[in-house]
Amino acid sequence: MLINLTTPALLFPAISLLLLAYTNRFLAIATLIRSLHQKHISNPEHPTPIIGQIENLRSRLSLIKMMQVFGVSSFFLCVLSMLFLFQNAPQIGSWIFGASMILLLISLAISLRELQISTKALNLELSDMELKRKL
Repeated sequence: MLINLTTPALLFPAISLLLLAYTNRFLAIATLIRSLHQKHISNPEHPTPIIGQIENLRSRLSLIKMMQVFGVSSFFLCVLSMLFLFQNAPQIGSWIFGASMILLLISLAISLRELQISTKALNLELSDMELKRKL
């Protein structure tokens, strides 16, 4: 299947918004980590479940980094495919665009995994608050 120059261009807004969402996730986690660090510095003996949170945040940071790497790589290949299409090499452009879409799918799959971890962490926090409220 041959594509034209406008096909990869359709992904530009989607990938840009996706990368913005990934960056917002990263910034939210960075803020949380800094907050936990401040709490720990001010009261190192406080019995909060910081160790579990640190492990959770570490894995989420790693996933967000991978999401961003695959998202940016997808964007890069999308632009590269447009360059080949512009240079009248539609077969190469089509293959590169296909690779771009695969990288985007990987990025989205990693995003789903990060979302699951995030939701699990929030549910643990909620159950902890419910237990404290019942006591």
